[in-house]
Amino acid sequence: MSRTGTRPSPAHPDLATGSRCAPAGAGAPAEPPAGASDVTTLTSVTGVTGVTKVTGVTPDGAAWLASAGTYPRSTLAHWRERPDAPVVLPCGSAFDVVNVPAIFGRRMLDRLWDEGPGSGPVAVHRGRMLLFASPGTAHRLPSLLEWEEWGSRGREDGGGRTGGVPPLLCHGNGDAVTVPAPVGSSAAVRSASRWLVAPDTRHPWLPGPEILVWAAVRAARSAVRISIFPPADQDANVYDVSRRR
Repeated sequence: MSRTGTRPSPAHPDLATGSRCAPAGAGAPAEPPAGASDVTTLTSVTGVTGVTKVTGVTPDGAAWLASAGTYPRSTLAHWRERPDAPVVLPCGSAFDVVNVPAIFGRRMLDRLWDEGPGSGPVAVHRGRMLLFASPGTAHRLPSLLEWEEWGSRGREDGGGRTGGVPPLLCHGNGDAVTVPAPVGSSAAVRSASRWLVAPDTRHPWLPGPEILVWAAVRAARSAVRISIFPPADQDANVYDVSRRR
């Protein structure tokens, strides 16, 4: 599996609890990322030089997020006015997003960090987890899932590996997602929109469809390991950056 870019430093995860992946049509092209001056101004608004409070998003990470839109400078200007405001950004240019139920997403994330290469940026929004993936993932992931015998027929007859797999939604060209604000507050820890693994560079490493299928297969297998004594706080995991491969 090819790896390009730099993987983000994970923030302290804190998690709240359709159909198969379905890519959409073409989206609008994005203009070049905003310049260094925009990042500097955003830094002055956040009041920090490196990682912003609570969320872990750096100015470079915010610039990367803004570059997904048609008008990145406008996005950064909006965040200067309202640094704690989530925004809607298009997929397909800077990133795709795989949208999974929060509990299953937590299992995928654990597999990625415990046994795999780590993850790209990850957010939670309204009880679902958003796994940021490389552009094109939304197009390729459905066929890979089908190849892994995760099709509707397997779901109906209980065969294959589909028993513990909830619906996964893929957002690619033509789709948009709500991303958390780059600057958080103390209330953001339990808010409906927050970062679990925050972007911290202009070129974050993003997993491709093969890695996400790998993680989903193992997350489905781990789902059958039921304990009558569950952990007291399943939201307390902190992903160790030193374990990246």
